[in-house]
Amino acid sequence: MYSTVPCIKSNNGSMIPSSHDVVMEVPLAVFVNGRHALTAMISPTMLEEFVTGFLYTEKIISKLEDIESLRIEEKGERKSASGLSASVLTKNPFSIMFSSKTVLSGCGGDTSYVDSERLPKIRSDMVTELSAIKKIMKETLISDLHTRTGGIHIVGLFGPDGKICVIEDIGRHNALDKVIGYGLKHGVDFSRTIVTCSGRLSSEMVRKCLVANIPIIASRGATTTLAISMGKQAGLTIIGFVRSQKMNIYTGVERVKNQEFA
Repeated sequence: MYSTVPCIKSNNGSMIPSSHDVVMEVPLAVFVNGRHALTAMISPTMLEEFVTGFLYTEKIISKLEDIESLRIEEKGERKSASGLSASVLTKNPFSIMFSSKTVLSGCGGDTSYVDSERLPKIRSDMVTELSAIKKIMKETLISDLHTRTGGIHIVGLFGPDGKICVIEDIGRHNALDKVIGYGLKHGVDFSRTIVTCSGRLSSEMVRKCLVANIPIIASRGATTTLAISMGKQAGLTIIGFVRSQKMNIYTGVERVKNQEFA
């Protein structure tokens, strides 16, 4: 996930040869039924989970069993130079998105237009507590890799019994797809889960949660107006700025109880 690279460190005017741990970024080209569907700039771990989650949130597959085969290969002798390739065959040979995409690690997302009338609606009766949100956010943000590099996003998936997985990637959208792919591979009931995130909650993060029927998403960071609008319309609980004893609940407050004042 990281490489140690040489650098010159400056401190109080002095310049000293040194080194620093830098997070890895590689291109992953995804081919579905022989057609190029996606190139993602990604951290080179849990790639099968990423591809599975991405195909699911793009509605190319509706369940894990729709994938007939999934193979990850190096495109060249050097992974870091030539990147990786994922080849997917689905049971429906005509399954493919409308066009190929490039998802950059800058987390800008790849949704150019959102048809709010066609958004999936959350189907869940899940309720949680303020104390639980604070606890799982704290658990999410424990990261040796972030301490070493300062260059990754973290996304967690939690259920009634606690942590299901916490996954790191250079892009928060990538990390969310990996989390969803992990959940699919392990038979998780998404309607009973909460997603946590270290970064901004964009409309694309919200869209992926809606497709997966994840009822609550919480972040240490900010959110956007479009994300809030989508969440309100679709019944998703969106929580931002979860820090210490504070948080902002933007939508779906009925899912969050405060036992301290009950």
